Amino acid sequence: MENQELLYTVAEKVAEVGQKYNVPVVFKSSFDKANRTSIHSYRGPGIEKGMEMLQNVKDKFGLPVITDIHEPFQAAIAAEVVDVLQIPAFLCRQTDLLVAAAKTGKIVNVKKAQFLSGADMFYPAQKVLEAGNNQVILTERGNMYGYNNLAVDFRNIYDMKAFGHPVCMDCTHSVQRPGGAGGKTGGDRTFVPMMALAAKAFGADGYFIETHPDPDNALSDGPNMLKLHDLDALIASLV
Repeated sequence: MENQELLYTVAEKVAEVGQKYNVPVVFKSSFDKANRTSIHSYRGPGIEKGMEMLQNVKDKFGLPVITDIHEPFQAAIAAEVVDVLQIPAFLCRQTDLLVAAAKTGKIVNVKKAQFLSGADMFYPAQKVLEAGNNQVILTERGNMYGYNNLAVDFRNIYDMKAFGHPVCMDCTHSVQRPGGAGGKTGGDRTFVPMMALAAKAFGADGYFIETHPDPDNALSDGPNMLKLHDLDALIASLV
């Protein structure tokens, strides 16, 4: 979350594209980028201001919203506003975090860690289920491929779908180059559409796409973000 106006700009376009192609949309933004490479990198407005900004998006555009949480206490606070709670990939084995998210009764989107296989995601999903919540989404986002690089094994989508939960493809974080830009994460947005189309072939149920009107000047994840004006064409290729 850089500022409220940026959220409105992106939400307006996302809502427009969703309506144009008759696809359901969930608007995502992060109140805290808690795992930035450098301590000097921008993190966000914090949970209190961030929830206010997401509520404003809900009120203005009527979109359901999702955000990621990093500590168990944040689950109940975020659940007052969001429709879906997201568990970051690096934290997907944190039992207390998964249980806290599950106990809110919200849908829980668990991103697959960069060090796990699709088959391994049975266990994080089971933690949510055994906490009394059967609303689980699993999201593929690639695996570490040597240093400062990721590769996607699309068989993970097939393997995770076998658990009976919807599976999403994170088309933008999967093209990151972690720590590969000198104190920050690099990436190559050129491959975002290819990731989406390959995931479609493997039966993905949804697509996680970070987009920005000026990604080269974004405060986080710019190199792997899809340009906002390219969103329409990408969604058109998937429906």
